[in-house]
Amino acid sequence: MAKLTPMMEQYFEIKNKYKDCILFYRLGDFYEMFYEDALTASKELEITLTGKNCGQEERAPMCGVPFHSCEPYISKLVERGYRVAICEQVEDPKAAKGIVKRDVIRVVTPGTNTMAQSLDETRNNYIMSVFCENELFGVAVCDLSTGEFRTTQVEHQDALFDEMNKFQPSEIICNDGFCICGMDFDFIREKIGAVITPVESYYFETDHCEKMILEQYHLINLDGIGLADYPFGIIASGGLLQYLHETQKTSLSHLMELIPYSTQNYMVLDSSTRRNLELCETLREKSKKGSLLWVLDKTKTAMGARMLRKMVEQPLIHKQSIMERLDAVEMLKDNVMAREELREYMNSIYDLERLTMKISYRSANPRDLISFKTSIKYLPYIKDILAQFSKGLLAKMAEDLDTLEDLYELLEQSIEEDPPIPIKEGGIIKDGFHEEVDHLKKAKTEGKTWLAELEEREREKTGIKNLRVRFNKVFGYYIEVTNSYKDLVPDYYIRRQTLANAERYITEELEELAKTILGAEDKLCALEYELYVDIREKLAAQMDRIQKTAHVIAWIDAFASLALTAEQNGYVRPTINQKGSIDIKEGRHPVVEKMMKGDLFVSNDTLLDHKKNRVNIITGPNMAGKSTYMRQTALIVLMAQIGSFVPAKSASIGLVDRIFTRVGASDDLASGQSTFMVEMSEVANILRNATKDSLLILDEIGRGTSTFDGLSIAWAVVEYIAGSALSGAKTLFATHYHELTELEGKLPGVNNYCIAVQEKGDNIIFLRKIIKGSADKSYGIQVAKLAGVPDQVIERAKEIAQELEQSDITANTKNISRRKDTTEEPVQLSLFDTMGIMPVEMKESPVETELKQADLANMTPIQALNYLYELQKKCR
Repeated sequence: MAKLTPMMEQYFEIKNKYKDCILFYRLGDFYEMFYEDALTASKELEITLTGKNCGQEERAPMCGVPFHSCEPYISKLVERGYRVAICEQVEDPKAAKGIVKRDVIRVVTPGTNTMAQSLDETRNNYIMSVFCENELFGVAVCDLSTGEFRTTQVEHQDALFDEMNKFQPSEIICNDGFCICGMDFDFIREKIGAVITPVESYYFETDHCEKMILEQYHLINLDGIGLADYPFGIIASGGLLQYLHETQKTSLSHLMELIPYSTQNYMVLDSSTRRNLELCETLREKSKKGSLLWVLDKTKTAMGARMLRKMVEQPLIHKQSIMERLDAVEMLKDNVMAREELREYMNSIYDLERLTMKISYRSANPRDLISFKTSIKYLPYIKDILAQFSKGLLAKMAEDLDTLEDLYELLEQSIEEDPPIPIKEGGIIKDGFHEEVDHLKKAKTEGKTWLAELEEREREKTGIKNLRVRFNKVFGYYIEVTNSYKDLVPDYYIRRQTLANAERYITEELEELAKTILGAEDKLCALEYELYVDIREKLAAQMDRIQKTAHVIAWIDAFASLALTAEQNGYVRPTINQKGSIDIKEGRHPVVEKMMKGDLFVSNDTLLDHKKNRVNIITGPNMAGKSTYMRQTALIVLMAQIGSFVPAKSASIGLVDRIFTRVGASDDLASGQSTFMVEMSEVANILRNATKDSLLILDEIGRGTSTFDGLSIAWAVVEYIAGSALSGAKTLFATHYHELTELEGKLPGVNNYCIAVQEKGDNIIFLRKIIKGSADKSYGIQVAKLAGVPDQVIERAKEIAQELEQSDITANTKNISRRKDTTEEPVQLSLFDTMGIMPVEMKESPVETELKQADLANMTPIQALNYLYELQKKCR
């Protein structure tokens, strides 16, 4: 076997350490990939596959991307689930003896990708660490791009899945215990969109994890940061720190604080509820427009947008915290002048959190520092405005806001207003900041004047009118003469290069001048780079101050957005009660009313409590607005608990610990589940996890199966919820099974409501108003007519409906009585005790008779098709 070249030996030495990654190997101005990496990358990135002579008989497959524009390529690979190891030259090629030293400086994975082009500035990119042991789970989440780092622990899989839904991590690292705990990894990959990365057991060794946290935060022990109650959270956090250090190969100094949190402080929203309520994206288009976040988000900064999204995704359940937020929103709503001034100043604030990450990684370029300077310029004015507020969160924020004036002055004095992006080519440092820089700049400037004077003198001496003094990196400074004046060139000109239409020369005078000028330029570039790095280090040393300021700005922006939305849309401040009652007057759906033109939206009241109004059964035709009404109730409750004003005339909201929704369904073909199976799985989850403080939104339970089975299930679900099993969870239950309306008066806390409809002959008008009582029919045929179903079908449907009504199997449900039961179990009503259903004698049709007698086993496929066609003709 032929021997590999020294460069390829170095390549394989590094590649063997990162076998699970695509290795971006720096060669000159390109990152090159070889062998399997090249085959994969060329296919995924759609770039040309070439070959390179590596000392073997066959050329090695190779492809590459320019180093200065590598980010889009890396991001594309990472989005497709690959890990990318970036291998850089770690010594100056000019000073290298033999092969330039190279090493991996960073591994990019879905959860550690901080490249601006691949990140949505309005949402966090979380990586999650999960440690599982004895069916207990430690959880840690981190956003490397902002420095957020949080941890908790939970006791069962449903709670863990709720945390995954809350944070939507793009990558999950885990121990072996999690891999064998029985969770559906395919479901997590599909629904959460996370790449699952099992890691070695040493990542989660308790002593090692504690040591990682102590070293990261320079602590003597863990008592001071509130982790005592989260032993599994410590392990998950330490494992995540180990993983981040191994992939980022930096100090991670911007991870300023590890914050433990309790899941008991937030409302639980499962994946179905987040999807059905369209909190941050719509159900079908997956777009922000049409979601609750779209209505509420009037933020001016990327940090504020991320904070508002977190508020929407993590509603609170403690009254005091909610009231503090509502107070802040009310102050900003009432003080229009202060609010608009704050928003105006925030227009100039860039993403401080992600700029801080760049400074921490030492990857911030001069223009990043100018963005940082612009962002902090108006902080003193923002602090002055906040000083107007004497109490509550806004007053505390005024106190906490560090105006960073010393850092602003440093950047104002040192960095040019429009600096270049490269940091080693000069042009960064302002005049007057450093004496030697000023001296070298003067030499460089005067040197150009000297060159211009030399050029003029040589033209006069030689008579060559188009003589030019020029420069390139290969020859330095030279004199260029076109061929038409070649005969006028004097003897003291020394030829350096011959071109097709010109000659290039050097003189002793020009050579001496070039040494002076180039020496000054090289020294100036080196000194400016040195000063720039020092300035960047000074900023990095103030990471804690910068991050706290960014956090305050994010909160102010989010509160100002909620205040502006409340003012523009006519929202009111909700009152928060702990009696468990939800009393909404003239409530509106926040999204639907914005999508409608004019004042067309019809408002409705809602009353739910723990006693006489536990379950509201809602009947009415399709398209009448049942689903909109139920969703609006859930959204108003959620908005109140994030600290927002709500779309209503008035609203008293009893704190809700969970919102469950069972709204619509579709076949989950990927996992082999039918509509009905999906529906029943969601119902099972609700009945298993709801409490007396939960809000349940149930839309048409049982519609995915036969009438008998569907009605039976819907009936039993209402009984279960209304009974003592759930102690009266507040429920809105929409149905087309009008038989369920008989439960009013038979089950405690069950009430009937319907959507008002006005009939005009065969047509109907939806009034969209919720009223007491029940609908006597579903108006399905009229709705079909509105949808444009052909008249022939409509008329036939009417005929069939009349025939079915004459033998209605559910006509006797009014005779259903309470089942006698001496036990203290939840009350059960018998659906069939007094039904008196008699079998109907059916006459067999000729087609059925013929079909029973057919010898299908001996038919060819074409004969079977022809036979089927003949039967079809007989049925017409």
